[in-house]
Formats: sequence, structure tokens, C-alpha cells
Amino acid sequence: MDRNRLQRAIQASQEYLLQQQHPDGYWWATLESNVTMLAEVILLHKIWQLEDRLPWEKAERFFRQQQRNHGGWELFRGDGGDLSTSVEAYLGLRLLGVPADDPALLKAKTFILAKGGISQTRVFTKMHLALIGAYDWRGVPSIPPWIMLLPGEGPFSIYDMSSWARGSTVPLLIVFDEKPVYRLDPHISLDELYTEGMAATSFELPRTGDWSDAFVELDNLFKWGEQLNLVPFREEGLEVAEQWVIERQEASGDWGGIIPAMLNSMLALRSLNYDIADPVVERGFEAIARFGVETDNTYWVQPCVSPVWDTAWVVRSLIESGIAPDDSRIVKGGNWLLSQQILDYGDWQVKNPTGEPGGWAFEFDNRFYPDLDDSAVVIMALNQTQLPHPEKTQAAVKRGIRWILSMQCQNGGWAAFDVDNDKDWLNALPYSDLKATIDPPTADVTARILEMAGELETDAQETPLQENSEQFEQALAYLLGEQEEDGSWFGRWGVNYIYGTSGALSALALVTPEHHRGPLERGANWLLSVQNADGGWGETCLSYDHPRFKGDGDSTASQTAWALLGLMAVAKVLDSGSGPAWREAIARGVDYLMETQQPDGTWDESWFTGTGFPSHFYLRYDYYRLYFPLLALGRYRQMS
Repeated sequence: MDRNRLQRAIQASQEYLLQQQHPDGYWWATLESNVTMLAEVILLHKIWQLEDRLPWEKAERFFRQQQRNHGGWELFRGDGGDLSTSVEAYLGLRLLGVPADDPALLKAKTFILAKGGISQTRVFTKMHLALIGAYDWRGVPSIPPWIMLLPGEGPFSIYDMSSWARGSTVPLLIVFDEKPVYRLDPHISLDELYTEGMAATSFELPRTGDWSDAFVELDNLFKWGEQLNLVPFREEGLEVAEQWVIERQEASGDWGGIIPAMLNSMLALRSLNYDIADPVVERGFEAIARFGVETDNTYWVQPCVSPVWDTAWVVRSLIESGIAPDDSRIVKGGNWLLSQQILDYGDWQVKNPTGEPGGWAFEFDNRFYPDLDDSAVVIMALNQTQLPHPEKTQAAVKRGIRWILSMQCQNGGWAAFDVDNDKDWLNALPYSDLKATIDPPTADVTARILEMAGELETDAQETPLQENSEQFEQALAYLLGEQEEDGSWFGRWGVNYIYGTSGALSALALVTPEHHRGPLERGANWLLSVQNADGGWGETCLSYDHPRFKGDGDSTASQTAWALLGLMAVAKVLDSGSGPAWREAIARGVDYLMETQQPDGTWDESWFTGTGFPSHFYLRYDYYRLYFPLLALGRYRQMS
């Protein structure tokens, strides 16, 4: 290995990232999903009659740029087109004034009809169409308002839903109860997108032919009660839902830091006839505007923003690649992370009443929903810095660790936001066609927390971890139990098995690796088996649907870096890691990163390597192509 070449690659990447630091100390890049975010924002503005607030021509240009040759729009690059996404993009263009006989829409119509048309779309697509009379509310599941009155400690309550589902669903209780239809001028019907014809459409919930069809019958009962005005505790439930929504708005206007919760909350306020001048409404639209990305030619909307996540990873990658931990720029970033610690109680307290706050969230403003993954990464980043007041840093770290420990689930693992949020039957509800209504423990989040524990213990930090060895034995057992037969681990929050396996190996290599030689070797050997001919690694989102795509895909900078991080972690602690096959694979991966690096120190990466909901919603973090490769190159220099 040419160490001078390696140093040049590291320095170029460092310089680029350091130039991107915000004056306040954080790093933050755009977060891309699919075009439904833009379509739904446009619809919301139409419903509120605020057409003049968005750059419509740029939005139209973005829709047209994102349409593929087959006529549809994608969930992720190269997926062949997604029906619901395409219907919402079609709606977006129609809302922007594009006529149905426009060549782009005619092409989209052919694609949509071939996929089954509007009747085969997801629940949330149908809901948005129902808002303007382009679909009948009869085909949308009912959600009785009285569920707001169910106690958190009972068999079911809204707190048995994942944080993201809860934040999106509570405002929809109001919308689904009101079933508003906003007649736009000019009226848009979308009748042309019904394969069977609008007149022949049956607005019934789909059945699966198994036990879950009982929920369809239950929904029919709810609808019967609505028709006869026999919904118990309706007014009380709606009142509690309204208050819940108002209480959870941040001072900045955000709800949960995610666009679906924000848009649904604004729809609920519209259903309740809030005035456009109401401060809650004004703050809401200001928050939504901050999620927009306007360039010289296009306008699009992010589903979320990731400053805490990005900053923590940038700090780690800079320090581990050679930037001094007391460098002024590192200190500025570390202090900003300290300022983001959440000391308020949030929804997590319902299932964890004895826990004390201390976590970090993903976004700028999200008091109610700190998450375990961000908190662990921030703690590792802060542990590596040398800030002016170390006692302040250690106090924050200890608070964070105590909160993390209090959030461990009964099976030993950790979920993203809540404790024991694992009632899988909720994913069988007609409303839950995204299969993301719960937040069960996952291997990747659990691995991150174990990695945090290993790093802190390696540095001999005095933390509460040393007092909770039983908890970590349970966590180890959970993580080892999640390893698949071929040696890999599933990746819930990153694509996919490369991400999950890298995280698990990074954790196990730090936590008593002498007891886990077999799992470590099997995981590393799986990574070796899926290395591409060019030396890199890649995996598409298709691996969530088809096992044959496991570990298979064009090489990307982020996934190559993940594989290298996992392999180097194992090589560092196992003798076999010094063998020719492992050394060669790691060197080839590093060569791939250096050969594909751009002159400005960056890497190109258009593939989606982040996961929102497996099989249904994917993300492209613009900084994944930067800080993960830098972290991998930095660690390679340390071990070579």
C-alpha cells in the first residue's frame, strides 16, 4: 500500500468535510427519499389555498426529471417503478396544472394501469386521493377516535405503535373521522387511473384469506357505527387527539421531525377549521418549508433532516483519520452535540416510567423522540473529543448511557425509539400496509450500543456500563441469536446485510471477542464472499424482498466502507485476520475507495443505502458517501 497515496486521500476528504461545517458547529447534508413527499406537500398547500408559497415550475421540473423511461417513478434507483409513488407523482403534476394528455402523464398512465391502477395503491396514497374526491373514503380503513382514551398499560394503546406511526396516526384520527373532501378549482378526478374503471371500482379493504381478515370485518363494524352515528366516546377521543397534536408541536413548528407527521398534523388542523393565521398553523408551514430543497432548476422535499446523525459521524471520522480531538473545529462540533442532548421526558416514558431523559434525536428539534442509534453514536463521538470542560462531557455521556440502559427490551435487544414496542399483530391491520406500525428490537441498533460499550470500556471510562454486566450479557445473546446461517446479520436501518453485518462485527470485536471467534469469522467470511470484482461492495434495496440479492449490487462508497469497517474490526482481534485472504480483501477495498475518490475528496453515490421501512421506503443520505469512507481509510491507516 502506498501510504502517501492513502494520506492524500484522507487529507482530501478531511478538507472537504471541514469546509462544509456550519458556523454553529454542525454538519448536515440533504436526505433524499422519493417524490411522494413533494406531491403531498403540494396537495397540502392546495388544500390550504397557499399555492403562491412554493416554486411550482421547479417542482414540475423535478417530477419530470425523476420519471423513468418506463413511465413510472421509483422508491429507489433501479427498482423498476413503484405504483403508489407513481400515482402520487401523477397527482402532483396534475395539481401543478399539467393536463392529462401531456406526453409524460400519458406514459405514466400506461405504467400505472399496467400495475393495477389506483385500487392497488397503498392506504396513504388512497387517503390523499380521497381528500380531493379522487377516491372514496369507503376504501380507507377507519380509526375510531376512542383509541386515544385507551391507557398505555392496557392490551393496546397508541403507545403500542412505533413513534413514527403514532406521530402520523393520531392526527389522522381526526382526518379519518371528518373524511373531508376539498373540491379544487379546477377539479381533478384521476378517473383515468382506475384499471377497472371508476364506476366498477369496489371500495372494499383487501383481504388476505387468513386470520387477519377479521380486522376487515371489524373495520366494517366501525364503518357501520360511523354511518349510524354510534361511535362511542367520539367527541372525547377527538378532543384528546387534538390536544395531543398541539402538545407535540415543537416551538420550531415540527412534529416528530418527519414530514408525514407534519403533513398529517396540518391536515388535522385543516379538518378542525383552524385559521391560516393561527400560530400553530403558521409554525407548521414554516417547518415544512425548511424541509424543502430549492436549486436553480428544481424544488423537492426531504422526508426528514439528519444534523445530529451527520455531525456525530463526521466528528468520529475526522478524529479517527487524524484530526486532533481538541482541534477548534472538532470542539465546535462537540459542543453543538452537547447542546442537543434532550433532557425532557417524551413518549418513551409511557413504557419506561422509571427512566430518566438523556438521549439525542436525529433532527434539530424533536424533544419527544430521542432515539437509541443516534444517542450511541453521539456518545462515541463525544468520548473521542477533548472539549474544554471534560466534566461536562462526561456528565452528558453518563446521562445518555443511563437512558440507553433503561430502554433495553425484554429480549435483550434495543429498538430505535421505544421499549418492547413489538406487538406484531398491529402490522396485520388494514391500515398497516407498510408493515411498519411497530418498533421491535433490531440487530443493528443493538450492535451500535454494544459497540459504544466496547469503545468506552476500552478507553477505561468510568460509566454506568460497568455496573450492568447482566444487561450486556443479554444483549450479546440477542445479537448472536440474530446471526443468520450464512454468517450475516440483517440491516434494519441501512441497506442491508452489509450494513447489519458490519455493525455486528464492529460490536463483537470490541466486546470480549475471544468468546465470539466463530461468529466473527463466519460474519467476516460472508463479507469476503460478496466482495465485487472491482474490490468494492454493494447491495441494492431489492435484498429486502428477494434473498438472491443479498449482498449483491454495484459497488458504492458507503457500503464498501461498511464492509471494510467490519472486516478490519475482526482482523484487529483475530489472528486469522492477518491471513493473506483477509489482508488482500481489505487492501482491495481500500484501493477501490482511493481509485473512485473525486479530485475534491468526495465520492459519487446515487444509490439509496439508507432504509426507512424495508420494502416500502428508502433513503439516500448525501453524507454517507463521505464520512463512512473517511472513517474506513482512517482505520486502515491505523492498522497498516
